[in-house]
Amino acid sequence: MVTQRMSTEDVEAFVHEHLKEDLRMYETQLKLINAEIMEYVQLKNMIETVLGQDRREEFKTLVNIGGNMFMKARAESVEHILVDVGLKVYVEFTIEEASRYVDVKIKVLTKQADTIRDKSIETRANIKLALLVIGDSQRLHTMHDNR
Repeated sequence: MVTQRMSTEDVEAFVHEHLKEDLRMYETQLKLINAEIMEYVQLKNMIETVLGQDRREEFKTLVNIGGNMFMKARAESVEHILVDVGLKVYVEFTIEEASRYVDVKIKVLTKQADTIRDKSIETRANIKLALLVIGDSQRLHTMHDNR
């Protein structure tokens, strides 16, 4: 059986070129998913406010028009709402259907975030392990050279 040993430089290059890049990718994905979860949580809060009202005729709110700039808005009827289901496709739901859809969507996105978070933790552990191996290898070489 032939074993090939990686040099310290090879391990460092692998950590910087692959593991740290993977970690950056996971962190970016996690930020995007968390932002999407927050949007659905805000929608859920708005839906719960509407469901909590005695009458559903008129609803006043502030709408985020981008860049955290808000504009006053008024809906004359809130029996049906449009929900962005992805790729800028909007579907008309009754308020109860929208509530159920948002609950499911939050669960799905949370599960995706948990999966990415687990991969990120595993990658961090691999980076630490590689750095420990490099440190131990350098210590062994130093001890061997001093003899």
